[in-house]
Amino acid sequence: MKFSYRKIPLTDRSAYFGSSFLRPIIPVTIQAGNKTIRYAALVDSGADFNIFHAEIGAGIGLDIPSGEPINFGGIHAKSGAQGYFHDVTLIVGGHVFPTRVAFSSGIAEYGHGVLGQKGFFEFFKVIFDHQSGSLEIKPKK
Repeated sequence: MKFSYRKIPLTDRSAYFGSSFLRPIIPVTIQAGNKTIRYAALVDSGADFNIFHAEIGAGIGLDIPSGEPINFGGIHAKSGAQGYFHDVTLIVGGHVFPTRVAFSSGIAEYGHGVLGQKGFFEFFKVIFDHQSGSLEIKPKK
């Protein structure tokens, strides 16, 4: 499966990036029971696990706070965010697999959910090619 990087426009032109930058964001479908939602997620080799907006989990009928709690952080020095793990099914380019996702209200409004090491990279071989603006994802056998 090949995906093109998404061009993200900047509100202010940057001497380093210009007027936009590229991110490896792909469409996924999240399913719980018979409810599904399409969602754009960042393929993030630095993320330890999958993290999506809480509203997405609620939209497929999950009771977010009933999941297994997890505190997580990132590169920032501020305190971390709270998430709740739930078992869901992800569909990526027609490939269907069960996984766990932490759903959190701590993701910035315009931030992206992430596909991380546990729950995504363990199932796929991922080849990033920033120069061509594409990434290739192959299911592991």
